[in-house]
Amino acid sequence: MKLISAILLAASLAVNAQAANPNPDVKQVKATHDLLVAMQAEKMMRMTAGMSRYPSDAERKKVMDKVTATPSETIYNGLATPVARLLSPETVTEMTRFYQSSYGQKVLNNIYNSGAQLYPTVPKATPAEQAELKKPAYIKADQEFKANEQAIHHEVFVLLKQIINPKK
Repeated sequence: MKLISAILLAASLAVNAQAANPNPDVKQVKATHDLLVAMQAEKMMRMTAGMSRYPSDAERKKVMDKVTATPSETIYNGLATPVARLLSPETVTEMTRFYQSSYGQKVLNNIYNSGAQLYPTVPKATPAEQAELKKPAYIKADQEFKANEQAIHHEVFVLLKQIINPKK
């Protein structure tokens, strides 16, 4: 019984992680680029580089210097197409709107500028922000975004490897 449950769970996760848009058009890639700008993806790249393991402190410094020297636009362009394959156009539009809002900015500030936390905290939303968070379009987009969050972080890691070793 446990084996069957495990197989069903794995199948459902595989279905959720499948590409929402396997062949994104230019408009979708541009919208995803705008989402990455709103999400401050360059900070996500730095965070991924900082959390990675390196053989020495000198190697870590070398990688961090490369990542810091990489223009933000290069990161946005490198991630736009892979992330556009993962998210539906509606999710991209809704999450861009969210991250551009005052509450979305508080969330990003909490993610990128807070210290290490065992259980991440969520900023307190004002009544107007709470009303926005209860809209069906946002709820659906947030669920899809969270379902693909690990895949997005994987794409960030893949781009990080390309930045570190451009020859491969």
